Amino acid sequence: MIPFLNLKRENERYASETKEAVSRVVDSGWYIRGRENNYFEADFASYCGVGYCVGVGNGLDALRLILMGYMQLGKIKEGDEVILPANTFIATALAVTQSGLTPVPADCDIGSYNIDPVSVKEKITGKTRAVIAVHLYGQVAAMDELREITDQHSLLLIEDAAQAHGAIYNGRRAGSVGDAAAFSFYPVKNLGSLGDAGAVTTNDEELAGIIRALSNYGSDEKYIHKYKGLNSRLDELQAAILSVKLGYIDEDNALRREIARFYMENIKNDFFILPEVKGWDSHVFHLFVIRCQERARVQQYLSDNGIQTQIHYPHAIHRQQAYAELSHLSLPVAEQLQDEVLSLPLYPSLTKEELNKIVDTLNNYGTI
Repeated sequence: MIPFLNLKRENERYASETKEAVSRVVDSGWYIRGRENNYFEADFASYCGVGYCVGVGNGLDALRLILMGYMQLGKIKEGDEVILPANTFIATALAVTQSGLTPVPADCDIGSYNIDPVSVKEKITGKTRAVIAVHLYGQVAAMDELREITDQHSLLLIEDAAQAHGAIYNGRRAGSVGDAAAFSFYPVKNLGSLGDAGAVTTNDEELAGIIRALSNYGSDEKYIHKYKGLNSRLDELQAAILSVKLGYIDEDNALRREIARFYMENIKNDFFILPEVKGWDSHVFHLFVIRCQERARVQQYLSDNGIQTQIHYPHAIHRQQAYAELSHLSLPVAEQLQDEVLSLPLYPSLTKEELNKIVDTLNNYGTI
């Protein structure tokens, strides 16, 4: 079986450096918000091209803390609306509702699968205060078009960059294109930790300071609490591991692009619709997602032939039971995508033999 993702094999490539980093932290006796965290925050801020990075506990908290920070700044208030794509992982919506805000799903672009700026414009009301652009599957959303809309309506533009570490959009890296950005370093990500971890990046010094306090029980001075905060801090072990892997991110993303090009050039079967790439620099291929109308049969066929796949995502936000109050919405592209998308294996340690098997198997579908 070719696994959808072989994390053990992926992490073996950094094993000696990772073990050295872990030993260094264990021997230091300091495990929360210490030197390793400071180093990683500075390096990741520099890598993304922003002034500030705040390490937090996970990607969901990164989004929540951005919204909470803007609420403290008076730019958003409880009950305000936040537009987000219907085709995304549920964390994007959870961050909104857990902050006391109202999620407004917008439809998606059928080619890139990202949020559709036209739909965003249609969803704006007098209560809209922000748009969350998810760089889905590793491809940066249409940020120039979205920025034009948000500027016109005086809205915040927030990046959910959890799948887009290292992606470049018009010369700028994901994490530096919006007003603030949330990253997840969950182990399966392009830049993955060995546990839960996340970060916020921004050029807004005041926002960064508030988020740093909010993530530390609302405190920036011990036992003095300015805000009703969270406990969501990047620990020293994960920071040290991320520093190791940050040194390889561009090399790994280049390998991902090579694999994606191989798929794009060699999958030759009209049963499958390949993704639209709107710029190879802007896509880091966290996932390679095809579309097919016979998805269940295709997935079983691939499994029978030793190839594991996954579905990202089988239910649009407004079709999740958790958001039953949104079930009346009609978002036809998102609803089509939820029934057709299928993710193929894509990670740097895939071998040429494995890739050839995947492509040959796909090309043979429907011929037997």
